Amino acid sequence: MAGESRSRKPSADGRLHERLARWQVSRTWARLIREAESLWRVDVREMHRLAAHELGALLQEVPPRLRRRVNRWLRRFGVHTRLNP
Repeated sequence: MAGESRSRKPSADGRLHERLARWQVSRTWARLIREAESLWRVDVREMHRLAAHELGALLQEVPPRLRRRVNRWLRRFGVHTRLNP
């Protein structure tokens, strides 16, 4: 068929979708870089305090029936934290 051999040009919607996707990816990378740079100025004590707070919250949020399985993964990841059964 003659129509099938022609290359299809992207529609206006397709080009808009591609531009939007490229914008979103660029914005995401820029935000990650900005966040990484902001960590250079953070007080280490404050980071430890935030990490301890987050860890405490996570320990309370893990459902009891998953704790053994999570502990197994924690051992594999080589971290010191363990959940109480």
